[in-house]
Amino acid sequence: MFNLFKKKKKIKAYLHSVIIPDEGWTKVSEDNEAIRWVNPQQSALIVLHFFDKEPDIPTAQDLDYLKKFYRNIAAASNGGTIETDIVHIHNIPCVKTIIKIPQEETGMAYIASITIPFENCSYVIKIQADEIGITGMRDALILDRLHKAGEVEIDEENMKNWFEDPYDPDFKQGTLMNKSELEKYDHEFPEHPLSIARSLIRSIAATIIFKKEIKELPSFKR
Repeated sequence: MFNLFKKKKKIKAYLHSVIIPDEGWTKVSEDNEAIRWVNPQQSALIVLHFFDKEPDIPTAQDLDYLKKFYRNIAAASNGGTIETDIVHIHNIPCVKTIIKIPQEETGMAYIASITIPFENCSYVIKIQADEIGITGMRDALILDRLHKAGEVEIDEENMKNWFEDPYDPDFKQGTLMNKSELEKYDHEFPEHPLSIARSLIRSIAATIIFKKEIKELPSFKR
């Protein structure tokens, strides 16, 4: 007799169920949970993570909540938010973030990520690009331009209209985003780590491939 109440087979996903483009990157390590590459031309680290457990993000639907959530995470490391957004990749709501964290000596580390959540697992693509060598050139050039245009005021104590969280002008903790970090300046500084991180995460989001089992996973409801 056939068992009409047979349990539905659980769909299982793996690290290699998600494929991101390999455009000449150098693979530096791989295990069951992550693949790591470096982009030697752009001094960037690219990582594809697989977490075989419930996602630790609070939501993939409430953008205002996500902005607060990642703003506080960045500030806890004395950093700041550059971008928080919900993007749809192959019709799956994903969380995209870009934050900056001050490095020990000088300059910033820019970390761009996309979290692809499901009910019982998640993938995270992370790119880290650090300022090396002479730092602050982008900031200085744009600051000088905006100051001369009267858009930024500088006095002995502070700079007005230069540092600001992109979503909450009243938030003052951490190292806030500055006007030079707006995306509209990336084309002027294509080798800047923020431009690199932003370009790479955009390219990956547009070209990522999901294998069949990914499309059958139970969705993330929150």
